[in-house]
Amino acid sequence: MARHSFIQMSKLSNVKGRISYITSKARQENLYATYRTADNTFWGNLARECQQEFKRSGTPGRCIEARELIIALPEVYTTYEPQQVLEDFTEEFHRRYDVECVSALHHNKKKTNYHIHLIFSERKLLPKPDVKIATRSVFYDETGQRVRTKKEITGEDGQMRKGCTVIKKGEVYESHLFTTKDERFKSEAFIAEAKEVYTALINFHISDPEQRLKVFDKNSVYLPTKKIGKNNPKEEEIKADNAARQEWNQAADMALITGISEETILEIKQTQIHEKVSQSIRNSGWLPNLFRSIVSRAKDFLQNLIREQSMPPKPTLDIDMAEFRHMRNLMIKLQDKAKEIKHLQDKVLPELKQQLAETKGIFKGKERKALEAQIQQTEREIADKLDKIPDTLKADGYPDVQVFMATYRKAEAVVEQYNRELAEWERKVKENSKPDEKERYAPPERKSVRDQLRRLQAESRQIKPKHRTHDRER
Repeated sequence: MARHSFIQMSKLSNVKGRISYITSKARQENLYATYRTADNTFWGNLARECQQEFKRSGTPGRCIEARELIIALPEVYTTYEPQQVLEDFTEEFHRRYDVECVSALHHNKKKTNYHIHLIFSERKLLPKPDVKIATRSVFYDETGQRVRTKKEITGEDGQMRKGCTVIKKGEVYESHLFTTKDERFKSEAFIAEAKEVYTALINFHISDPEQRLKVFDKNSVYLPTKKIGKNNPKEEEIKADNAARQEWNQAADMALITGISEETILEIKQTQIHEKVSQSIRNSGWLPNLFRSIVSRAKDFLQNLIREQSMPPKPTLDIDMAEFRHMRNLMIKLQDKAKEIKHLQDKVLPELKQQLAETKGIFKGKERKALEAQIQQTEREIADKLDKIPDTLKADGYPDVQVFMATYRKAEAVVEQYNRELAEWERKVKENSKPDEKERYAPPERKSVRDQLRRLQAESRQIKPKHRTHDRER
């Protein structure tokens, strides 16, 4: 499968503290660059106004002063000039959303995760402060909530309760330096858009197709794997989850190649994984072992379908068309690899396990160990072959098996339609054998078919314009 981009958003309840943390050389072991579009005064005023607004609203929970994106970069980006990279990525956000930002470019401690922290404001500065003058006395209780009369903040002794305040007529009772929060930053559409924007920007500076990233499509046949953050206490749990997800993804590739439709795989994913996981969470909360068990059973269900499905015949080609011929050869390679894996899974491995089950007795320990070693070797061979299936397609720019199979089926339909039209043309020409009659019928154009195939390939490979396929100079 293709590598997916990682872009995560979080809420900040202490924006000044967070800015200090990500931009401090004393606190960051591998800090390469920092950049800001507004000074500390802006962020201090923003934090104060957000807290005031939050207090006035009476909303429970914590005040959100700003938000932060974490953008993971491919390792090829370590060869680019850090300050320029950071400024490009920050200014892209600044221009697109017209809000102020602070950013920093880091490596984690082990230098395995090169990433950007991008903090942004949900509010903009007003052209001039919005100052509200009290036309009569304004009363606030201990919580900062505005009340109608002085009586509501007066105790039984007739004195104003501690913590309550009064703004007299003619005094400033409220002032705003900023607009209200932009609601779009709370939406799923925003983070989806940010992922698309930054994945495209990352790929803009990568010429090698194998290193380009793609945004994970939650509607695909695959399950996403999770990124393991620094000092994550659930590291082992996430690794186990990712292993289960990867096994499902490999089974999905095999299912596609053996002729099981996307619709069938998606239905199994929905009913056997999503619905059962949702039901489990409603009943018992999040139980990692149960999640892995559900995914494993779904994978077994899919593999049973694969066993029952005979491999489709190798594609044939009745028309000399280079584009489709190349796709057909890729399809044949995939099917050959799938046959090898099916042979190991359905014949070799079961026979070895059967032999092991039948090898009993205290004098057959060496035979059992030899069989166990063969079983482990066969399982490793299967896993390795499954893992390498997408590599067959990467050199040609296809991000994963699902994209290639969808493109191949569309191309196959284009060629079949051409063959039908050609057969119809030949029939009409045969029925009208006179030379002048033949001229009445124009044969279908191969050029049109070639153009359609090239368009399908370009769309599926996500080819960029030629002038954008360059690495950035250091």
